[in-house]
Amino acid sequence: MDLTQLRSRCKPHLWYQLYWVIYLVWFFWLDNTITQPKYIIHAPLDDLIPFNEWFVIPYCSWFLLLVAVTALLWWKDTASYDKLCLMMFSGMTFCLIVYMLLPNGLDLRPTVEEIGRSNPAMWVMQLLWKADASVNVCPSIHCQSTACMAIAISESKLAEERPMLRPIALVWAALICLSTVFTKQHSVLDVVCGLAVAVVWLPVLYRGRNR
Repeated sequence: MDLTQLRSRCKPHLWYQLYWVIYLVWFFWLDNTITQPKYIIHAPLDDLIPFNEWFVIPYCSWFLLLVAVTALLWWKDTASYDKLCLMMFSGMTFCLIVYMLLPNGLDLRPTVEEIGRSNPAMWVMQLLWKADASVNVCPSIHCQSTACMAIAISESKLAEERPMLRPIALVWAALICLSTVFTKQHSVLDVVCGLAVAVVWLPVLYRGRNR
């Protein structure tokens, strides 16, 4: 790819990533503003799911998945990249609006004393809990964006050429979604709602697509 082709690829597509500036400012403003959620999200199934700090590894792998999928689709399949940006960014915006209209949070996190363990995973969990308050959780943006990335890569030209990409993306996404409940970052209700926000785009963007 020469410089002209690179510029033509960057100009109409890469600027979409400026949305992250809007998102981060909006998200952290809400995080600091909504300190007393009006609605506490809880499902009976949450009480049956044990806390497991080692799920922080797939939880944090979200950042790697985000960079990998976004960069790969932008470079190799810009049509799928555009669909990813539409799905993910519109869904994230919808979630932020929900947080504003229906301030919600969790009361699921155990204390360090209750857990009674000290290991590298617990150290990371404590840092995560300090940085991320138990508010603005439903729908789960972590799960919504993860599902969007799995859908986009699975339905891309890359997955047609490399069939193993689809199961890898789906398994990776499933682990990330599971990690949100095992680390008590989210309720199962947050996960279900987050996935719903993502899959609603399937019949719109991939209608009549032949595998």
